[in-house]
Amino acid sequence: MISVVLLGAGNVATHLFKAFSKAESVSVVQWYNRSYNVISSYTNDVDTTDDLSQLKEADIYIMAVSDDSISKLSKDLPFENRLIAHTSGSVSIHDLDKKNQRAVFYPLQTFSKAAELNFSEIPICIEVTEKANLQFMKDLAEALGCKPYKINTEQRQTLHLSAVFVNNFTNQLYRIAHEISDAKSINFDILKPLIIETAKKVQDLSPYMAQTGPAKRNDKKTIKRHLKQIESKEHKAIYELLTASIKKTHGQR
Repeated sequence: MISVVLLGAGNVATHLFKAFSKAESVSVVQWYNRSYNVISSYTNDVDTTDDLSQLKEADIYIMAVSDDSISKLSKDLPFENRLIAHTSGSVSIHDLDKKNQRAVFYPLQTFSKAAELNFSEIPICIEVTEKANLQFMKDLAEALGCKPYKINTEQRQTLHLSAVFVNNFTNQLYRIAHEISDAKSINFDILKPLIIETAKKVQDLSPYMAQTGPAKRNDKKTIKRHLKQIESKEHKAIYELLTASIKKTHGQR
């Protein structure tokens, strides 16, 4: 049984707690957060604390806190030579204080507390400073049903950047589409099958091969008509920028 102390109580920490609680070979022995009221509702499920000096001994301490808090919290931990992992996509493993054994356990997914997730579909990017801990980190990921990937800090930071494009930026485009359709009293649900099909396509095709639309075809009349329809200057600028990018990619002028 792998024993875990969870540090932090944001979206990632909450989902990790639920996933670890379901795993047969993992036991969350304690949950720490500096604001106790955030985790007080879990007192019947796990030992909870807001006092670092009261942390229990465990096989691994997983820091699911904000990026800006990782360095300080790792320094404040009242012990040495234990295995500590953060869950950030962008923070270097070397931001963890070297008084402890350092690792990264980065689940590459978007997390919202209200949205249920199937952890078996989430890739876990792992990194260690001591090779002896690599198999342990793989075992922890596999205990959740996840596929582990050995990724170094530079690769992980690149993945995080790529994730911003495919998730955060794409979601912002959804929001713009929602605003444009809503302005004409069009139900956004009509667009959802297209959103799903677009995501499904890149499971089998490269994004380059999956691209369709007026920019790829260099359909100047449609592009011109779209630009006339767009009322917001900000939305128009985004349309023009993405159209130019697609045309350049596919050799159009």
